[in-house]
Amino acid sequence: MTAELGLAALWLAAALAALQLAMAVLGLARGQAEPVAAVRPIAVVQGALAALAMAALIALFLASDMSVRLVVENSHSAKPWLYKFAGAWGNHEGSMLLWVTILGLAGGAVAIVERRLPERTLIATLGAQAGIALGFYAFLLFASNPFARIAPAPPDGMGLNPLLQDPGLAFHPPTLYVGYVGISVAFSFAVGALVTRDVGPAFARAMRPWVLGAWIFLTLGITAGSYWAYYELGWGGWWFWDPVENASLMPWLAATALLHSVTVLATRDGLRAWTVMLAVVAFSMSMVGTFLVRSGILTSVHAFAVDPERGAFILALLAIYIGGALALFAARIGTVRAGTTFALVSREGALVLNNLLLSVILGIVLIGTLYPLVAAGFGVQLSVGPPFFNKAAGPIALALVVAMAAGPLLRWRRDDATALLDRLIWPIAAAGFTGAALVVLAPPGVLPLLGIALAAGLAVASVLPLVGRNPWRTPLFTWGMVVAHLGIAVSLAGMACDSAYTAETLVAVRVGQPVRVGPFVVRLDGIKPVVGENWSALEARLSATRDGDTIVLRPQARFFADPVTTTSESAIATRWDGQLYTVLGQPDAQADGQGRWQVRLWWKPFVTLIWLGGVLVALGGALSLAGRWRRERRVRLREAHA
Repeated sequence: MTAELGLAALWLAAALAALQLAMAVLGLARGQAEPVAAVRPIAVVQGALAALAMAALIALFLASDMSVRLVVENSHSAKPWLYKFAGAWGNHEGSMLLWVTILGLAGGAVAIVERRLPERTLIATLGAQAGIALGFYAFLLFASNPFARIAPAPPDGMGLNPLLQDPGLAFHPPTLYVGYVGISVAFSFAVGALVTRDVGPAFARAMRPWVLGAWIFLTLGITAGSYWAYYELGWGGWWFWDPVENASLMPWLAATALLHSVTVLATRDGLRAWTVMLAVVAFSMSMVGTFLVRSGILTSVHAFAVDPERGAFILALLAIYIGGALALFAARIGTVRAGTTFALVSREGALVLNNLLLSVILGIVLIGTLYPLVAAGFGVQLSVGPPFFNKAAGPIALALVVAMAAGPLLRWRRDDATALLDRLIWPIAAAGFTGAALVVLAPPGVLPLLGIALAAGLAVASVLPLVGRNPWRTPLFTWGMVVAHLGIAVSLAGMACDSAYTAETLVAVRVGQPVRVGPFVVRLDGIKPVVGENWSALEARLSATRDGDTIVLRPQARFFADPVTTTSESAIATRWDGQLYTVLGQPDAQADGQGRWQVRLWWKPFVTLIWLGGVLVALGGALSLAGRWRRERRVRLREAHA
């Protein structure tokens, strides 16, 4: 009965999305008040029904209802409850239902809280949102029904991919999806403004919280996903340029550019065309990511490989949404006024340079991700890996850091280049001193050297906007900018240190044999079997000694029966200056009868700065969002009492 309830809620939500779209079109075309008045409540009910469908699917997984095909294929009665709960979206159909649920709830939230836009623009926005949702409802109902029954019901399920049996599954996908959906709302705002020819500061102020919220969640999702892959896969790396990793990075790059552009439009009435175009590009990248993950053209730890027919369905949706938006943009861009002009040397000019550099990096990542897939279609097998991305995007990213350091120190509208150099004297000094010290004490490669030096300069430049100001009277959004830029500097320093100074050792050792890696001496004390809730494992006991201090690490080689899979569970020791990362490999039997074990060890100096920086970036976004909300609330209160 629960499955039928969820399916009925899904059909009703789809019907309401169609009705919402029809009412919006009718109201805008004929100017009738009744259809316009109906759009808001329809959007709210549609979101509630989508949430009901998602709740029904979660209930089916928690109850281990083996009469539902999706539960059979992706769960098992012996699985811990957390993985039953998160397993509801750890598959193709469930993840798409979560996607459209968040989309429906976001549309309902826009209908409830948005009061700043003219009524026609808001109705056009909700109509665009309904159009997006309708396509995904159709995809679920006709190509990926999450509530399909199976008869006869098997005694138990096939289990969840062991690589997904981690608390990260409960956090990482929903966080990314909230980010993707926030971008879809920004896209709908852009479409609504183009339809009603209302691209201006009011539209930007309405869209900005959604862009900022999406950017915060994308940042958290990517940061959490990076650390999840780092400790779960046992490869010792924090980013692999996997196509599906790139699929989450590309919307973040576009959203970062859009965030800066929409801020200029909201506060200075500039970059109108940039803002609309970037909203389209950001949503395009989220759709490209959806296609890559679910089309079946990729084999990846992260991908849901499904049949090509579903991929064709998503590709058709992508063509309709993005092609339609680009056609609308081409038709209406002539009606978008240029907005306020500014000098080349100004904060607006720096933000334009920032957007151009982000767009170049986005193009590099997009080409590097899609080119092997296109080549494979012509029978040519090739791989584009980290060397390409690092060499192509690395120098552009460093130039972006320079622009990021200078931008907040520039004045709006117009500034003087000589005055800017005077303000940059301390960041330049910090970068120069750091670079010289590294060359003398511990010379790394050229790119890591530049990365660490520029990170020091950016860190100093980030806090300069606070100099001479009362910290208690400084607006929260200024604090947000400072913390976010400081977070980029911290992450960049961690990336460069990891690249330059990581020490790796792969050895076959006997019990009692010591091995040195970085500042640690690691000894294998023994191997023993252990049993978990739904797995068994061989667990190593490693003693790691540094400066007389000994810690114990217990990496495991795990075996899962449902489905049959072997995984490596790393053991990591975190210290203030880095992490000792350990992985247990296979036994290496010797002719003398004394067996050895393969052990892989890494010493990764300051690698934790990568994720600390990501958290700081998201925190900066949250502070900025709170600051904007407080300012707008004060304005509304003043207007109410005027």
